Amino acid sequence: MAGTKKALNLMILKILEQYSDEKKPLTQKRIVELLDMEYNMKCDRRSVKSNLMSLKEMDYDINLKNGIFIRRDFEEAELRMLIDSVLFSKNISRSQAKRLIEKLKNLGSNQFSAKVTHIANLPELQHSDNPRVMVNLDVLNDAISRQKKVSFIYNRYNAKLKLQPRRNEPYIVSPYQMAATNGRYYLICNTDGHENISHYRIDKMTDVQMLKAAIKPKREIAEFIGGSFNLPQHMAEHIYMFGGESIWIKFWTPEFMLDTLVDWFGKDFKILRNENEKFLINVKVNETAIKFWAMQYGEFVEIVEPIKLREIIRTTAENIMNNHSIAIE
Repeated sequence: MAGTKKALNLMILKILEQYSDEKKPLTQKRIVELLDMEYNMKCDRRSVKSNLMSLKEMDYDINLKNGIFIRRDFEEAELRMLIDSVLFSKNISRSQAKRLIEKLKNLGSNQFSAKVTHIANLPELQHSDNPRVMVNLDVLNDAISRQKKVSFIYNRYNAKLKLQPRRNEPYIVSPYQMAATNGRYYLICNTDGHENISHYRIDKMTDVQMLKAAIKPKREIAEFIGGSFNLPQHMAEHIYMFGGESIWIKFWTPEFMLDTLVDWFGKDFKILRNENEKFLINVKVNETAIKFWAMQYGEFVEIVEPIKLREIIRTTAENIMNNHSIAIE
């Protein structure tokens, strides 16, 4: 396709974006060849140099020393991290993941795209069945910014593994924050008719709508009383994103579990004692979540306080043992 002289600087910019990077810079001669090959544009090195200077004057970050290349907003390693975060995200659908990965690949050079061509097994990875997740995020983000309530239908899987509404009427909530944990996006909010914080999976929401009503003031929510909402602390206390009260827990665990504690709770826990190669840990965490966490690591965790929680875990363990007491032949 024949090009025009007026579009030459745009063509050169496209060639730099596609073919150049710091590891493989171009020469003026190579740019002339690529202009001919890609756009059927005939020009000389002097025209290339003139247009490169014009692009620099327009604040494009183009290197002209020791080879010609455009400096990019993202390094290859950063792009790969972003692509992997999309690839392994359970929040968006396969089609959304594919589109987003293609956009990220296009932020790099052709050489970078060639390096990530093996990222093609999206159907083999788990992604959301809800194609409206991106729309949900937009609506929720606007509602949080404008301090407006939202309504939505909340869904769950049925026996045919299809999403269906939990109830006929929509949920109405005051949204305060969105957060990602355990590979999922959650809305942190207050449900109308309740006084505490609730968490809803954004990938299980449909028909999300921003309402005219203003959100419930934070001063009326227990978790906000006494200061501003601390998201990192909230996430550390709500490791499985259950609603309800956070309480102080004490438990014994061996030293090798310290890495696991940091993974789940950050560094917001205290080591009270060290006896017989075990540590007595004190941490504030959601009461429901810690039950499941302690069962997950039950072989290496002994709850000391509160006694009520210790009894609940003991009873749960007995029920598990009873369920598996008869051998299956």
